[in-house]
Amino acid sequence: MLGEYLIKGRRASEIAADIEQAVSSGLLQPGAALPPLRDLAVELGVNPNTVAAAYRLLRDRGVIETAGRKGSRVLPRPVTSPRDQIPIPVPAGARNLADGNPDPALLPALAPALALAAAAGDAHPVLYGHPVADPALLALARAGFLADGVPDGALAVCSGALDSIGRVLNSALRPGDQVAVEDPGWGSLLDQLPALGLRPAPVRLDDQGPLPDALAAALTAGARAVVVTVRAQNPTGAALTPARAAELRKVLARHPGTLVIEDDHGHGIVDQPYQALATADTPHWAVIRSAAKAYGPDLRVAVLTGDETTIGRVLGRQRLDSGWVSLLLQRTVAELWRTDAAPAGSVAAVYRERREAVLRALAGHGITAYGASGLNVWVPVPEESGVIAGLAQRGWVAAPGARFRLQSPPAVRLTVAALPAELAPALAADLAAVLLPARAGSRLG
Repeated sequence: MLGEYLIKGRRASEIAADIEQAVSSGLLQPGAALPPLRDLAVELGVNPNTVAAAYRLLRDRGVIETAGRKGSRVLPRPVTSPRDQIPIPVPAGARNLADGNPDPALLPALAPALALAAAAGDAHPVLYGHPVADPALLALARAGFLADGVPDGALAVCSGALDSIGRVLNSALRPGDQVAVEDPGWGSLLDQLPALGLRPAPVRLDDQGPLPDALAAALTAGARAVVVTVRAQNPTGAALTPARAAELRKVLARHPGTLVIEDDHGHGIVDQPYQALATADTPHWAVIRSAAKAYGPDLRVAVLTGDETTIGRVLGRQRLDSGWVSLLLQRTVAELWRTDAAPAGSVAAVYRERREAVLRALAGHGITAYGASGLNVWVPVPEESGVIAGLAQRGWVAAPGARFRLQSPPAVRLTVAALPAELAPALAADLAAVLLPARAGSRLG
């Protein structure tokens, strides 16, 4: 069960800290089963309730999962080992298709916008008690949300999409609650949920987004919230179509208590129209737009809108911890939104050309792959580690699908955002050689 490792401690906090340290140091491996409550209590000479409290602490911290009579075990990806921190060596001369980054050549110049924002700060320094959101940014965001059919709601500014999602979830959920998430889905979100003490409920998807029956099953089983990536889904590139969005809205209407979170991190880099899931009748909802993919990951700014209660709770909690997102960054993003010299459509067209070049080249070798929008192509494979190693030997570094999966089948993710279209045939030929004689599967999950 634990090999040679002996758990120590007399208090719940001491036992939990000992186990967490063992997981962090690698003495306890992901998936390792922990002793039954009563067995460990006898071994340590403590009350079983003390061990139960320790296990609850570890569950709420995202280190272990508990399943009643099935026992407790270290999570496959404990919060102490984030998915995106798993190293992927990049051999000299290899092309990195694993990082998920936008193409730096397609990011706008920051200096002019930063200079204007700094000048505004010099003229009117931001001090304690100053409004926490830039009015120009909020006005631009509200106009954009309304133009895309998002209900009129309250507004807030947070430090990126993940920060926004975490704050919205914390506004309504308690440790132990389930959250319906896309599978495969964003690895950082899959790590964040157990860190918040929440449990992911996997929802299968295809090129058009979450499957309605899968979402209905998750909500019927008790999920209290759902996070949907409306377009540029990471890692598969899925994008909601009008028909799929309508089906999902019907499912959500049958579960009116569900907190609906829409992640639109692809805003500014995609050409698919936005398909809103929240309506004027949705009680609890939030739509999040971040600047990271369009303007660079270092601009830790996201604007979110939602119902008054949800956004009010987000703002109230924010005042008690980080206080606000730098007005310098907010004004920079507002200026970029207002004056971006490279229209979103042209950037989206370049990303589309690169994705479709890879998809066509793979299809020419009989390899099924997905990438309806965004920066990535998702390729189901029979087994991940051998494909990753084989591609690396041929000069391509891909991300293992294990970073993004809960229950869905094996795959690899190729970030093709900066891959010239003329290199797509070489990539496809090398992947085909690695996969021979097996062929990739034909579905996402």
